[in-house]
Amino acid sequence: MSAKPHLFPITVIPSDIDFMGHVNNARYLNWVQDAVLSHWRKLAPADEVASKAWVALKHEITYRKPAFLADDVIAHTVLEHFKGARAFYSTVISRGEDVLAEVKSAWCCIDAETLRPARIGDEMRRFFFPGEE
Repeated sequence: MSAKPHLFPITVIPSDIDFMGHVNNARYLNWVQDAVLSHWRKLAPADEVASKAWVALKHEITYRKPAFLADDVIAHTVLEHFKGARAFYSTVISRGEDVLAEVKSAWCCIDAETLRPARIGDEMRRFFFPGEE
C-alpha cells in the first residue's frame, strides 16, 4: 500500500529552458529531488528531519511531453514503500491533465552526522502510511 500523494508545485524559470525552447530533461530530476525532500520534511517528525538526509540511488524516468516557461507544473509524489535505509518513490510530473514525465526512484536515508546509511524505523510507518496501523 502506498502513502497519500504529496503534491509539489513547480515554477518553471528561464534557466530551466534549453536550446530547444523547452525545459531541459535534467531539470526533471531536480524537481523529483525537491518533491521527495519536501514530502519528507512535511511528514517526518522534526527530530528525524534534523538528523537524517537523503541521497538518490536510482532514477528511472520516462519523458512524455515537454514543459515550457509559462506552464503550471506539479509533481505528484508517492512513497511506495521503505525497507531498511531505502525508500522507493513514484513521481508523476504533470501540466493539468497532461503527463510530462513519470519517475521511479530509490533513495538511501543517511545519518546527517556520520553520513552512513540510517535504517528507517518501523515507527515511521504511522507518519507515512497512517492507514496501515
